[in-house]
Amino acid sequence: MKIQTITEINRQLEKIKAENDPYLLNILQDERKGVQQLIHKWRKKMAEERRLEEKFLEMCVYENKWRTQGFELIAGVDEVGRGPLAGPVVAAAVILPKDFFLAGIDDSKKLSEKKRQEYDELIRQEALAVSISMIDAKEIDVVNIYEATKKAMKSAIVSLNIKPDFLLIDAMKLETPYPSESIIKGDAKSISIAAASIVAKVARDRLMKEISLTFPGYGFQQNMGYGTKEHLQAIEQHGITPYHRKSFAPVKDYFNQ
Repeated sequence: MKIQTITEINRQLEKIKAENDPYLLNILQDERKGVQQLIHKWRKKMAEERRLEEKFLEMCVYENKWRTQGFELIAGVDEVGRGPLAGPVVAAAVILPKDFFLAGIDDSKKLSEKKRQEYDELIRQEALAVSISMIDAKEIDVVNIYEATKKAMKSAIVSLNIKPDFLLIDAMKLETPYPSESIIKGDAKSISIAAASIVAKVARDRLMKEISLTFPGYGFQQNMGYGTKEHLQAIEQHGITPYHRKSFAPVKDYFNQ
């Protein structure tokens, strides 16, 4: 039998998912250092995939609990952007199908930008319904950030093109026509809330990058409106933009000077 190259073995290993695969059992006898390194790398990859699958199953607990009680169209609801000095607060509502699977889904803050964008696309492709609502800085200043967040969440729920029969909501208590459960740190505990977190975060980040093209000096494309040193220096030098929250310190301090 012809001895395979390291590249050929690596290509074959990418197709293997089980420790008892005949090909894997065969190359375990190959004493070449490069082959043994590939096997070690493959085992680490499989262990990480198992970890992510187990995490996904843990994050299905709330969905499974309510499905056993007869609810099918479960919407996850979450928001992003409560803390920034500029830009809107954004909420999303997402209804996932019962057979949805995405190992690696998590709180959007724990994911890289690349992963968030990848997952956002997959969620939008597979979700039964997705809705986004944004409340701008001007309205935040009028009603306060807490009320603006509730309004964004309620608007996202109402805008779903398929009406949910149950809501899983990250932390917030909402008055809606639907039965619901509020979960502290729900974006790390529920796949539906995590999906909403990712969709909302990606939408808000894209908007802040668009705003940065009009107001390039504030670093919105990087800080997303949060009060970084660069951002605060820009406010001192150039003043505030129409996207700044005048009710937020230290923006209101500069505004009142």
